[in-house]
Amino acid sequence: MSTEDTTVTDKKSPGLQELTVRGIILGGLITLVFTAANVYLGLKVGLTFATAIPAAVISMSILRYFANHTVVENNIVQTIASAAGTLSAIIFVLPGLIMVGWWTGFPYWITVAVCAIGGILGVMYSIPLRRALVTGSDLPYPEGVAAAEVLRVGDTTQGAEENRGGLRIILIGSVVAAAFNLLANLKLISNSLAGAVKVGAGGTMWGASLSLALIGVGHLVGLTVGIAMLIGLVISFGIILPIQSNGNLPAGEALLDGVSSIFSSDVRFVGAGAIAVAAIWTLLKIIGPIIKGIKTAMVSASSRRKGSSVELTEQDIPITYVGLVIVVALIPIGLLLWDFVHNTALHGTATGIIAVSIILVFVIGLVVAAVCGYMAGLIGSSNSPISGVGILVVLIAALLIKMVYGDATDAQNTALIAFTLFTTAVIFGVATISNDNLQDLKTGQLVGATPWKQQVALVIGVLFGSAVIPPILQLMQTAFGFVGAPGAGEDALAAPQAALISSLAKGVFGSDLDWNLIGVGALIGIAVIVVDEVLTRTTNSKFRLPPLAVGMGMYLPISLTLVIPIGAILGTFYNKWAEKSGVEVERKKRMGVLLATGLIVGESLFGVVFAGIVAATDDENPLAVVGSGFEKISEYLGVIVFVAVIAWLYKKTQQIAAKPAEGESVKLDKR
Repeated sequence: MSTEDTTVTDKKSPGLQELTVRGIILGGLITLVFTAANVYLGLKVGLTFATAIPAAVISMSILRYFANHTVVENNIVQTIASAAGTLSAIIFVLPGLIMVGWWTGFPYWITVAVCAIGGILGVMYSIPLRRALVTGSDLPYPEGVAAAEVLRVGDTTQGAEENRGGLRIILIGSVVAAAFNLLANLKLISNSLAGAVKVGAGGTMWGASLSLALIGVGHLVGLTVGIAMLIGLVISFGIILPIQSNGNLPAGEALLDGVSSIFSSDVRFVGAGAIAVAAIWTLLKIIGPIIKGIKTAMVSASSRRKGSSVELTEQDIPITYVGLVIVVALIPIGLLLWDFVHNTALHGTATGIIAVSIILVFVIGLVVAAVCGYMAGLIGSSNSPISGVGILVVLIAALLIKMVYGDATDAQNTALIAFTLFTTAVIFGVATISNDNLQDLKTGQLVGATPWKQQVALVIGVLFGSAVIPPILQLMQTAFGFVGAPGAGEDALAAPQAALISSLAKGVFGSDLDWNLIGVGALIGIAVIVVDEVLTRTTNSKFRLPPLAVGMGMYLPISLTLVIPIGAILGTFYNKWAEKSGVEVERKKRMGVLLATGLIVGESLFGVVFAGIVAATDDENPLAVVGSGFEKISEYLGVIVFVAVIAWLYKKTQQIAAKPAEGESVKLDKR
């Protein structure tokens, strides 16, 4: 075999192209697809997916037709796409402004500004953290390492063959997922099951969303997180919901409606308490490395100013520029907050809360950047439930703003709730980007990228995402609306995190938040932390119980939570098949990751297209070809088709994953 076929680029030479115009354009185009998919998925099920690996595969499949393409140029493309895709997690907060009745839509330029400023702050805050949490840490960064492996393997002739197979798997998964949802919207099959059962004088509920995207999510998060979510589900729906509903079910109301209402009003706040404690624990564990990393970054900047040589692969955007950008960014944040309260019940009395909100963004921004970066390094961006940080942030923000403002009228309280959500949205922009940036910087470190160029690419990705997110959000609002918002229809999107975060803000300002429920959740969270620490130390991290994942399982609806562990189990069986084969195991596992990504992208993009049809026709079921009398049959058909499609997809993926290995062996024998 020739050297050209086997060489993998680990470190680049100065002449290699990296931050190029064509790379920026390609990254922007990929951004459009993945950001739209993530916005829809996040609003529907409260989860988003990491886009680095599929973006890398698509980038390499396209750039290989251009001259002088390089592994570090492909790295820039995936950096732009993944940054923009991750920023879409801002939807965990912004719909809350519609849910509380403050906004009736998403004003484009204001939404762009919130996303862009929060995202750029996230990039800046993550720069000094690179040395603490990437180069000076033993965190695994599973998705960052996997993306680097994809890029390095793709830089070989054999890798080009793999890219073609991977792209084929993404397309198959996407088309099948879209087709399944088309059948569901034709009402020929059902894509959801739900019911309730009596438990003494109370009850509980069961349900499952027949969603191929959720199967993909489960495959990506893995068995440990899947089991943790399942345990959270058992705690909420097997223990807490029957207790809370005992003797409290409204007379004459359907059992399912009654227990659903109690879950929304009581049980999910227990989950919020568990998530808040888990987020605090994470911060306490990493505060030392964070301080050390900031000191190291300052020393490096000082050395460069004195003329000392710093390796190309260690050159960040200078810390002085980082600090300047952070300080300057606080000015438009202040203007946004002032504009938000202008001509409202807070006008003329908001100086104090604007000042405290700016300080909050400045200080808490760094804290959440560190927490989210650490979580991404530990379990990956896809697995990192940054919504837990959002819950903690909105509670802190609401309590501080209420304390600073003092007594308020009903009209002022309503405005204060909206103001708190708006401030939280800016901080959440910081969190979402930090959750992704360090993962990308780990990929860059492994392929020999220049950190400052990658950090510029991250800012570009933020700007692309900021331009794309508002119109997609507006489309979702026009077509479906959000559960709990004024005028929401039967098919309104759940937007579970936004609903929870807005409820917490309302509870604080209305003084009717049941702190006992949050306290119970906090105690459960402490117990889970203890169990996780014991398992980690006694099994050398072989077995774990991630506290944040347990909290997610506690507060997400059962229809969403139940299917994700199934996907995790399927992914585990697929990976065991890959390991058992003994040949190109990691490549075969990557093919499974690409199938999962295809399922998510296909279902999500169909959802965006369907939203456009609903908005254009002003009909919630514009594609339905059968009436409600077919509903029971459609449920049976839905389960049968769902199971059959999943079995076929994994079998097909195994076949495609096996063929390139065999084909390469034949080529080697002939040579």
